[in-house]
Amino acid sequence: MTPKRGLITDSFKVVKKSRRGGKRDKSPSLPIAEPEPPQLSEREKDLQDLKKFDLDWKFGPCTGISRLQRWERAAPHGLNPLQEIKDILLKESTDPVYTQSLWHDYPL
Repeated sequence: MTPKRGLITDSFKVVKKSRRGGKRDKSPSLPIAEPEPPQLSEREKDLQDLKKFDLDWKFGPCTGISRLQRWERAAPHGLNPLQEIKDILLKESTDPVYTQSLWHDYPL
């Protein structure tokens, strides 16, 4: 019969280190300053607001129509779209990045 093999830890002496003096007094650590978020340009802020408008389904579907048409459809139904969205759309009415929704590339 073969001898039973033990664990590798069985061949080493267990040494536990004792704590020195109990708890150590730690000096208060300095709070880590969170990096400031990057400053967004006016265009980036406007596009973020328009993206939020596109993703908010309470204003109805947005495929097949422009953002301004969607805003104008939602307003009379009492859905209260933000006036800032309409202001952005009227200000940038010639730029397709502003007028087309996120979903304009998808088929109906």
